Amino acid sequence: MSAYLLRRFGQGLLVLWAAFTLTFFLLQVLPGDAVLIKFQNPDLGLSPAQIAEMRLAYGADSPLWRQYLHTLLAMLHGDFGYSLQAGLAVSSLIASNLPDTLSLALPAFLLAVALAFALAFASRLPGLRWLSNFLQSLPVLFISLPTFWLGIALIQLFSFQLRWIPVINPGPLEGLILPVIAVALPISAPLAQILMRSMDQVAVQPFVAVARAKGMSETGVLWRHVMGNALLPALNIAGLLLGELIAGALITETVFGRSGLGQLTPAGGQ
Repeated sequence: MSAYLLRRFGQGLLVLWAAFTLTFFLLQVLPGDAVLIKFQNPDLGLSPAQIAEMRLAYGADSPLWRQYLHTLLAMLHGDFGYSLQAGLAVSSLIASNLPDTLSLALPAFLLAVALAFALAFASRLPGLRWLSNFLQSLPVLFISLPTFWLGIALIQLFSFQLRWIPVINPGPLEGLILPVIAVALPISAPLAQILMRSMDQVAVQPFVAVARAKGMSETGVLWRHVMGNALLPALNIAGLLLGELIAGALITETVFGRSGLGQLTPAGGQ
């Protein structure tokens, strides 16, 4: 078990290093120089010598391998650099915006799990075959919905057509409703699919047949025996989907104009 965990941990570190390296060199081949763009502004009135000092201070004139090693070592120590645009340390920007993103991501995760649970349980209820077929088709629909399109559609329906939720200056809770739904629906889909398959596998196990033979109702069998034993695979996948959920939250923040890490993404590319 310990060897497996160490291997998985090593693979995770390798993926992080590869992602960092790829991102670093992709940024290097992009046209433009961040230091020149920032300090060659005529309004600043800096001389070429002063601009050269700025380039030296930010390490822009260092060899590429030295910039790479310096950046890598700095990130290992929790130093993510300095934002020339904001004039603040990147770690400070992340720390100030992370709570807003988490306030969206955590309720969305809980809603996604609840939706997946409800869809899977309702799809197995006896005597409602038409409902079962319909519910089993919903995850496919949810997966195919892009997060940004879903956010725009929710705004159009609930804010402009029905006028239930204001899009301008909503209250703290009102402002969370639509973004949470937009993030949760695409995440709930794969969870529901996995839970449905897991329930199908558990439903044919001998202990389920024994429970039915003892006279337990089908709903009781579903709740006490099938659902409980089918939850573990879905919960494992739920943990893996956290990264996708955070990515969806960043996109949703941009669509709904919410503060958070999503607002830093376009700013970081400027």
